[in-house]
Amino acid sequence: MKVGIIGATGTMGNSIAQVFASAECIDEVFLCGTTEERSKKGKEKIQKAFSKRVARGKMNPDDAEKILAKISTGILNQCGDCDLILESALEDIDIKKNVFQELDSICKADCIFATNTSSISITKISNGIDHPVIGMHFFNPATAMKLVEIIAGYNTPQEVIDKIDALAKAIGKQPVHVGEAAGFVVNNLLIPMINSAAFLKMEGVSDVKGIDDAMKLGANHPMGPLELGDLIGLDICLTIMRVMFDETKDAKYRPCPLLTKMVRAGSLGRKTGKGFYIYNEDGSKTPVDCAEAC
Repeated sequence: MKVGIIGATGTMGNSIAQVFASAECIDEVFLCGTTEERSKKGKEKIQKAFSKRVARGKMNPDDAEKILAKISTGILNQCGDCDLILESALEDIDIKKNVFQELDSICKADCIFATNTSSISITKISNGIDHPVIGMHFFNPATAMKLVEIIAGYNTPQEVIDKIDALAKAIGKQPVHVGEAAGFVVNNLLIPMINSAAFLKMEGVSDVKGIDDAMKLGANHPMGPLELGDLIGLDICLTIMRVMFDETKDAKYRPCPLLTKMVRAGSLGRKTGKGFYIYNEDGSKTPVDCAEAC
């Protein structure tokens, strides 16, 4: 089986490619970027990550070589012989639809289109697309997280649902079938919690550390909601909140103004070195309100 991954340099696309390439049932993973250069950079990121793991004794060098040998790179118009395309582009319906519209005329008739969207309606994405479209939502990091949400759109054939369910299990994941709803299951619960935590911070109910410690110590969460938002990426959290609000028009999904302001300022969390925490070079982190007070 040959799987095409759209989104070579993104965190999720890169991680999902590793998952598929590590599975015995997959013959080839085609890592696809907007340019040949970006596709190659995506594979280089995987090579660097493997080199570090091998150096630390966390990975067998033969296993690393075997996985890397399965990964080829290229651009969209070379996806014609893929059996499955998994799109992991930006969380923007126009971008996702444009990708599938271009692939519609390139891919063989029995190719399945899957999207890693975290919140957008599968039915909306699939409208006007001839190939069957299904949601196959992985979680970050895909190499470690067991869950895959499988979301069928209004026109997704049962045969495709069954194939993707079997495939998810074959690559070592636990599928959960989810009906179409804004944010599906996980993000419908998780992202509003992060948004509520941002409101608590904005309204001065507690500081960053207090909010996170309350949920870690009081609800036994391994990570506080603001730190988790930083890990996911505050821009991604904001995008999902906007999708959920636009889809439902329910005020409970109104994005927190503080979250909007932070994203506008480029404070996106771990990936930019600053969000609700400042991430130091030594691996430590300091709550932004503490750093500002100091």
